[in-house]
Amino acid sequence: MKQHKYFGDRAFYRRVFAVMIPVLIQQVITNFVSLLDNLMVGQIGTEPMSGVAIVNQLTFVFALCIFGGLAGPGIFTAQYYGSGDDEGVRHTFRVKWWVAVVSVALFTMVFLFRGSSLIQLFLHEGEAGLDLNATLRFGEGYLRVMLLQLLPFAVVQIYASTLRETGETVVPMTAGLIAVGVNLVFNYILIFGKLGAPVLGVEGAAIATVLARLTECAIVIVWTHRHKEKCSFIAGVYRTLRVPAALVGRIAKMGLPLLVNEVLWSSGMTMLNQCYSLRGLEVISALNISSTISNLFFCAFFAMGTTVSIMIGQLLGAGKLEQAVREDRWLITFSVLLCTVVGAVMAVIAPLVPELYNTTAPVKRLAAEFLLVSAALMPLNAFTNASYFTLRSGGKTLITFLFDSAFVWGVCVPTAFILSRYTVLAILPMYMMVQGLEIIKCIVGYLLVKSRRWVNNLTAAAQ
Repeated sequence: MKQHKYFGDRAFYRRVFAVMIPVLIQQVITNFVSLLDNLMVGQIGTEPMSGVAIVNQLTFVFALCIFGGLAGPGIFTAQYYGSGDDEGVRHTFRVKWWVAVVSVALFTMVFLFRGSSLIQLFLHEGEAGLDLNATLRFGEGYLRVMLLQLLPFAVVQIYASTLRETGETVVPMTAGLIAVGVNLVFNYILIFGKLGAPVLGVEGAAIATVLARLTECAIVIVWTHRHKEKCSFIAGVYRTLRVPAALVGRIAKMGLPLLVNEVLWSSGMTMLNQCYSLRGLEVISALNISSTISNLFFCAFFAMGTTVSIMIGQLLGAGKLEQAVREDRWLITFSVLLCTVVGAVMAVIAPLVPELYNTTAPVKRLAAEFLLVSAALMPLNAFTNASYFTLRSGGKTLITFLFDSAFVWGVCVPTAFILSRYTVLAILPMYMMVQGLEIIKCIVGYLLVKSRRWVNNLTAAAQ
């Protein structure tokens, strides 16, 4: 029976859903609780919400640094697992620990000594007359507490990413679900002072996040070490933290571009928001609302990206190269179609959700307009995201660096910088022009995936 070029059979989609659904559920619930968290902080006022939003932009860079730093070892983890090499998985697990500890130390120092200065970069007068000094105070208080969750966040990613790369997606999902429940409950108690607790506002929101992260961390660690029959790589993993120098070199060669890419990409996104903030603090508030809501819908292509990475990485590691090419095409097609539907739903609710916030009418209007732009671009985002993870699964990390962060800093940031500082263009057309540059990435991504340069069995090369 001849197979369709762009669509797989039922067995294929069963495998896709088996990988994607747990990841999707975890991300949806996490982002939904983030939305509720954001709504709770938004009930306090626009300034507290803006202070939290600015700090979250900064910690976003840290989170992406962890994701990027673990992605390089993760490529090898998936392929070692695909080839049945437990010792290889242990080595990559240890590399992840080294990357995480160094990253946490560096970002803790930066946030401790330069946090206030970084927050002030986003504080600009606008038309709504918001209190910039109050926003700074709220941001500083929130950041002080959020420093405590950097290490547990990194440890969660070490364990959860390894579990997913070795075929266990349900446990990270379950840990995430429990953690967001903890976060939601303590947000309600500590932000508003319920059940006899003091009213802590934004600092209460930060404490709730720390408690949730510690809970998630405990769950994934305990489960992994108690299920050595399923997680055979964990047996003896801490007997040493040494990793063969040759493997470290190979991971560094492949992983460093991923780490640099994530740091530059996330800092590029932060720089874009800083450019937008020159049109007033209300823009940051609107972007906070729109991004929190849109992230809930973006879970669709984020989960598909993880699915591409896991399924294609395992096929490449098992030496099934032609099957990897065929199924990657099916995965990209499915991702684009799925996100077209999700984007349509997002467009319908765009004018409604901002009304739930206790903020000004201009902020609500801007948030709805930003959401409509994001909804229209979702199919393009889905294609570029799937292309990125395709290239990454085959170890083409230098290409992904050029495709991702080099594009942000070479095209998007200069465009936003010029438009924000040398024109009087209003925020909405400026935002549309910068976000619309995604079409260029789509064209480049299509050409790179079609070239098949990513079709590599890395574990065979290591033997």
